[in-house]
Amino acid sequence: MTGERPIGVAIVDDHPVVVEGVRAWLATEPRLTVLATGDDPDEVLRVAPDADVVLLDLRLHGRMALDKLAELSAAGRRVVVYSEHTDPQTMLAALDAGAVAFLAKHEGREHCVATVLAAASDRPYVPPALAGAMVGDPRPDRPMLSDKEREALLLWFQSMSKASVARRMQISEHTVKQYVDRARIKYTRAGRPAATKAALLARAIEDGLVRPEEIGIYRSHAAHDRPTP
Repeated sequence: MTGERPIGVAIVDDHPVVVEGVRAWLATEPRLTVLATGDDPDEVLRVAPDADVVLLDLRLHGRMALDKLAELSAAGRRVVVYSEHTDPQTMLAALDAGAVAFLAKHEGREHCVATVLAAASDRPYVPPALAGAMVGDPRPDRPMLSDKEREALLLWFQSMSKASVARRMQISEHTVKQYVDRARIKYTRAGRPAATKAALLARAIEDGLVRPEEIGIYRSHAAHDRPTP
C-alpha cells in the first residue's frame, strides 16, 4: 500500500445498520477506505466528490432509484448497486441503467469486497445472484457474433484494457474497439442496448456467448486489482 492512494468508496443506503455493516466489511480490505455515507446520493457525493466507487442501495426512502442510478452513471460514476431486490428483471434493469455491478444484500463480505475492488479497476465481477439472473434470462433475440467478436469480448471482460486484448490477439487496439463496437451495435439493433461494459457482459452471458466461470478469474485476482490511472 505504500505510496498508493486507497480506493475511495461512498455508501448510499437509508438503513444505518446496513451502512455500518458494509463499512465494517470494507474495513477488512486495507486498500479500501469509506469516504462518506448517507441516504442522499447528492449529499454523500458532495462530501466525497472523488469517490472511486459508489455503493448504492437501489431502493431509497420507499422508491426505486433507477433514475438516480442512470444519472450517476451518465456522469461517469462507477456505481455498484447493493440491494435486496434480486429478481432478474430488476438486476438486469440496473445494469441497463449503467451500474457496473449488482450485489445482492444476502451475499457476504467476500463478494462485497471483491465487487468493489473489481469496479474500481473497471473489471467485471459476477456474484452468484447476478450470474443466475444473467443465465436465466429467457429473451430469444440473440444477435450473431463472429468468433473474433466473441474472442475480443471475452478477453476484454478478462482484461483491464483494450490494449492488452490487442496484444493477446496480435491485432491493433483499433480493431479490438471495432469488434466491441460491432457487438454493441448488434445488440442495439436487437432491441437490447448495452452501453456499459457490465451491460454488454450481461448480454453475452444471457445468450451463452460467455459463461460466468470464464470470467471467474477475478474472484481470485480481485484482491490484487488496482484502479486504472
